[in-house]
Amino acid sequence: MLFNYKALDQKGAESHGSIDAVSMDVAISSLQRRGLIVSAVTPAENVSFFKKDFTFFGGVKQKDVVVLSRQMATLFTAQVSALRIFRLLGGESSSYVLSRVLNEVSDDLQGGSSISKALSKHPKVFSDFYVNMVKSGEESGRLDEIFNYLADHLDRTYEVNSKAKNALVYPAFVVFTFISVMVLMLTLVIPKISAIITESGQAIPLYTQVVIGISQFFVHYGYFILIIAAVGGFFLYQFFKTEGGKRSLDEAKIVIPVVKNLYQKLYLSRISDNMNTMLVSGIPMVRALELTSGVVGNVIYRDIIAEAMDSVKAGRTVSDALSNKKEIPSIMIQMIKVGEESGELGSILKTLSNFYRREVTSAVDTMVDLIEPIMIVALGLGVGFLLTAVLVPIYNLSSNIS
Repeated sequence: MLFNYKALDQKGAESHGSIDAVSMDVAISSLQRRGLIVSAVTPAENVSFFKKDFTFFGGVKQKDVVVLSRQMATLFTAQVSALRIFRLLGGESSSYVLSRVLNEVSDDLQGGSSISKALSKHPKVFSDFYVNMVKSGEESGRLDEIFNYLADHLDRTYEVNSKAKNALVYPAFVVFTFISVMVLMLTLVIPKISAIITESGQAIPLYTQVVIGISQFFVHYGYFILIIAAVGGFFLYQFFKTEGGKRSLDEAKIVIPVVKNLYQKLYLSRISDNMNTMLVSGIPMVRALELTSGVVGNVIYRDIIAEAMDSVKAGRTVSDALSNKKEIPSIMIQMIKVGEESGELGSILKTLSNFYRREVTSAVDTMVDLIEPIMIVALGLGVGFLLTAVLVPIYNLSSNIS
């Protein structure tokens, strides 16, 4: 059970945070063993409604972790103690969830825990990759360097991910606008005009009949279509949360012509950057592959890296283990092979990471440049067809009257 507390340390400074214990008495005893003078302990369930940890709405944003890592890198470089760093950042964080997590980490550090172990208790904020990097820094005595590596790595990852997401926002907006305009015309505009055409008694062209039929279908069954779309969307969302659904979606990302170039470059950049960061930090190759498979973000590439890890365990080189995978470009395999033979694999992976990051930016720009005119033309043709279908009969009617 989680309890929130307020206390004073031996120097009289105020301390607050949360502690996990089976009962309130055990929580108080644990705090007193840490040398704290407890002033208040309350169950976490009593937290104000507006301060509850609604992690299902998103939890801690990636950008917050990027900023946090940069701050920690700066403070560790300045030789500030770990406990003081987490206390300071926990008190200054604008995110309630992140502030609570940092205060819990501070409590664990004060209780004698290592930084990596304290961070590992919060996997939604600090990934296995993050925790293992910190653990490597503790073992090597280079925490300041490790947090600098992490800050740089997360900066690059955030930049690449943001570019990829932003590339899809504009097309999604245009598609939504296109569908909205078409639906509004079919349900509000076309019915009024079609009534005039029908009452005129003249012969109606086939394409106009088709438009009027679609319009009537939307008018009479629009609510059913909306309900079916909502239910279908819900079940599709649930399906994509399953292992089979994730695999289908991830396969589509690297197969669909419009987006596959972007996603392939994104995953290759992520693989190269993660492995480079870990190898430079002193993490063994097998462990680096294992962690990379968990954070690459695609089931297909996750399985490829996991298979490569098993092959490396059996004594094969990384380049050899990846050589028969069509998802991995031959240029990447050849460069990894050169890095292995020259002993400069970390440097080679950094070069690959920079290359694919630039490729992601180029793919984003290309996709936006292609999609923008296509969507505008499609919207114009769709609206133009609807207007033509209803205006031509009206023009004919006015011509016959005159």
